Amino acid sequence: MTANNWTAKIIDGKEIAEGIRSRIASEVSRMKELIGQVPGLAVILVGQRRDSETYVRNKTIASEEVGIKFKMIVFPENCTECEVCNALRRFNEDPSIHGILVQLPLPQLEQHLDEAKILNVISLEKDVDGFHPLNIGNLAMQGREPLFVPCTPKGCIELLVQSGVEIMGKKAVVIGRSNIVGLPTSLLLQRHHATVTVLHAFTKNPEKIAREADILVSAVECPIWSVDQRSEHGYRLIGDVCFNEATRIASAITPVPGGVGPMTVAMLLCNTLESAKRAFNFT
Repeated sequence: MTANNWTAKIIDGKEIAEGIRSRIASEVSRMKELIGQVPGLAVILVGQRRDSETYVRNKTIASEEVGIKFKMIVFPENCTECEVCNALRRFNEDPSIHGILVQLPLPQLEQHLDEAKILNVISLEKDVDGFHPLNIGNLAMQGREPLFVPCTPKGCIELLVQSGVEIMGKKAVVIGRSNIVGLPTSLLLQRHHATVTVLHAFTKNPEKIAREADILVSAVECPIWSVDQRSEHGYRLIGDVCFNEATRIASAITPVPGGVGPMTVAMLLCNTLESAKRAFNFT
């Protein structure tokens, strides 16, 4: 195949995630049959950010499909920090809930919501998003194991592994250093023995560094939306990468939608199941 008609292999995150969700559904069914219990997941959504609403909707559907009990509280954008924290404390004390997450990013209406303070309220044992400081700290340290690994980075690694992409010894470049994706992804790639470079707003010659990558993870978190009258909601998410251009250069690529997104949800369900197993001492 010549360079002019080269096209990347499409890594089908949706198909891989479906296999994982099928195994989770079987485990949830076994748990219900043997001990009469199922995992419970609670989500707090603040505001009406479109991509957040899409992600929460996908989590709701996926949870119901595998048999995980799902609870959600939606707050308006102008809610108080106290309201959010009180809701989290109630979920912490609820024995039927084994996973709690606040959909990020939070709206920053006059900086009225302190993200770090809110996330710190979540019980470490129920932090299925993996954003608690102790989980992130343990992820960063050799010889330590976090209770939970953040879902998107965990999903990225799983996609690479199941697609036969070798990570050990490779040059990995992560674009972005957010607490949600960029930072934990770089830490997880290091755990898999990649040589990792993180690109950010102050990086010099980012294009040169990116071109040298064996593995490139875009964690810019600036989703692009496209008007699509055929879509149920009149729009669709198309990601933060120029997909058609990238397919002519990369050997493999994840699409949007249908790439990392489904894997993020699958990893959330996996973390929630593991939390419930730990709570019930179920093996």
